[in-house]
Amino acid sequence: MFRSLHRYAGIGFALILIVVSLTGTILSVFPLLDADRTSARLNAGALAEAVMQSAPGVEQILVNDNNVMTAVAFGPDGFVQQVIDPATGAVLGPVTQSQTELWFENLHRALLLSDTGHIIVLIATGAMIALGFSGLWLAARRLGGWRKIFSRDLGDGAGNLHLRLARFAIIGLLVSSLSGLWMGASTLGLIEEGSPQPAFPMSVSTDTAASPSQLPALVAISGDSLRQITLPRAGIPGQAWQVETDAGAGYIDPATGQMLTWADRPMSSKVMDLMHLLHTGQGASVLGLLLGLISLSVPVLSGTGLLVWLSGRSRKAEVPQTRAQAADVVVLVGSEGGTTWRFARAFAACAHAAGKSVHLAKMNDFAPQTYKRAENILLFAATYGDGDAPETAADFLTALEAADAPSAAITVLGFGDDGYPAFCGYAHTVSDAITAKGWPQTLALTCINRQSTSEFATWADAWGQAAGIALNDILGALDPVQVQPLTLTSSRVYGEDVQAPTAILRFALPHRSLPQRLWCRGKLQFEAGDLLDVLPQASDSPRSYSLASATADGFIEICVRKKAGGLCSGQLFDLKPGDQIQAAVRPNPAFHVPRDDKPLILIGAGAGIGPLAGFARAANGQQVHLFYGSRSTGADLPYAEELTQWADHGQVASVALAWSRGMRPRYVQQALLDDAARLQQLITDGARVMICGSQNMGSGVAEALNQILAPLGLTVDSLRKENRYAADVF
Repeated sequence: MFRSLHRYAGIGFALILIVVSLTGTILSVFPLLDADRTSARLNAGALAEAVMQSAPGVEQILVNDNNVMTAVAFGPDGFVQQVIDPATGAVLGPVTQSQTELWFENLHRALLLSDTGHIIVLIATGAMIALGFSGLWLAARRLGGWRKIFSRDLGDGAGNLHLRLARFAIIGLLVSSLSGLWMGASTLGLIEEGSPQPAFPMSVSTDTAASPSQLPALVAISGDSLRQITLPRAGIPGQAWQVETDAGAGYIDPATGQMLTWADRPMSSKVMDLMHLLHTGQGASVLGLLLGLISLSVPVLSGTGLLVWLSGRSRKAEVPQTRAQAADVVVLVGSEGGTTWRFARAFAACAHAAGKSVHLAKMNDFAPQTYKRAENILLFAATYGDGDAPETAADFLTALEAADAPSAAITVLGFGDDGYPAFCGYAHTVSDAITAKGWPQTLALTCINRQSTSEFATWADAWGQAAGIALNDILGALDPVQVQPLTLTSSRVYGEDVQAPTAILRFALPHRSLPQRLWCRGKLQFEAGDLLDVLPQASDSPRSYSLASATADGFIEICVRKKAGGLCSGQLFDLKPGDQIQAAVRPNPAFHVPRDDKPLILIGAGAGIGPLAGFARAANGQQVHLFYGSRSTGADLPYAEELTQWADHGQVASVALAWSRGMRPRYVQQALLDDAARLQQLITDGARVMICGSQNMGSGVAEALNQILAPLGLTVDSLRKENRYAADVF
């Protein structure tokens, strides 16, 4: 919902918002040029007396929001307005209004279209507010939660520039938009401005009027708070001085100088004053100029947003789309990062080539009552996190629970990585829910591991036979995988003597051409804990390795354990400096270090030290405590030199090593139990626990931590809910 709101609000109102923002920037300059910065202003009584002498016939003294003072009079030449010096009451000259400023103001407020333009601008301003809040929600989801809303983005190109600029400008844009919406609603009479309305006095003294400087209530009004003085009309008895200040308004007796009646400024008026100050900068010209400069981001955000939208459309294969009510085959996709759509589009294209009309949509759009002609319904379901629903399937189970059985058979196809405990966890949840409802299924749940095209082709052949639909050349219909070459610069191998060969492989960042640099494209953005998907030779299934470096380090580094018969690890170990691999960086925000000063407890074993070393390398003011398990002392300890250096430089506060072989073998979980008291104190201080290693190691560590946390009334699950426990196990 938020993604669609953001997309269509941006596309629909981009041009109007660009006009409003650019004119707003121009208008923000005028208050800075026109502001009256007189510091020593006369009090209201002395001011009125001085103005009466310098501007004969004056009837009103006004102070605008930019602190410019004017005297209004009716003379021989009619209505006259003159600028007044607040420090002396002298006339500085006639009031002049810039026609250029008036034109830009009319364009900004109403697009030169009077009331119709006011309404259009008001709606566009509401769209800007919707864009701001929906954009914040999308950014939080993209970056891994609200706590990481200002963390480094891992994308590049227009999307990266869009997010970086939006995070810088969002507060200013929301302030300008909310205040503008309030003022626009007031202009159209939708909001009561509510100025102070003092009661007219029941009686006013008819004695000889005193000079203004002799009236106590008038003299008591500071020139800094004055907004308006209306003088009593000469020759008309019963006339009082009328004054308005920041605090309110009232009537003053012309003879006694006493305040006859008074009304405080209502809250609605104070709110309007605040909105006017924030939106126009009148009374706070520097703030207004700052907000005006921030408004310059709107054209850039509109342009980059359009590029992102066009880029997303161009990446999608052309699949003939049929309305849900008329489709023979309905394909619904649950995806977080978008990779599952690649397989869904290929399936839809082949089904269409086989003579079937196809409807392709998100799992969130599940509405079986509308699939009147459907013969088959297919659910392509990826998994997010620990078995959770991906973004485009977040509402599916709720819709499924309320739905009646469709006439078409259903098939669930899961996508995941068997290196993670919750392999295709969400697909299993969906399949179990459909089975529990007793709905017919064409095939039992099948899970595709690591985007394997061969497994997908095997499944497609089996499904086609079961459904009686020939899906020809489905591999040819797949979009190509987006990888790029990475060049190896160094390789360090450890642990060969203990039959546990582990290598630290470092690759150069991809070369960027001059046009790419100018257009902010092609730059890899990543953090330690993200994933490097390596595509082995003679394989179409990428293998994922946790990154041990960040963009700021200037290189890409992974720590790899060689597996017996392992295709990808074997090829990586055979690399020589200068050799290249085909790979792609994939964000893994759930395994990022938060940018705060809380302690870090890093726990790992074997090749799991890779991302933990990256966390230690990037530590900035955080206490880092490392618990690491390996087979034996000596040569099989990766990052031994770096750990010593980081400890000397204060980046690592403590290191506890556990050797599973030797005279006194122990595992890393035992090292945790031996240091339980210190760990309890660190947890009490708000420490975050991060684990990387094998699934068995992760289970043992979780069990040990539960024992350590029990006296504190905590568990691993409770830490996980507080975003203080993250595990990347394989």
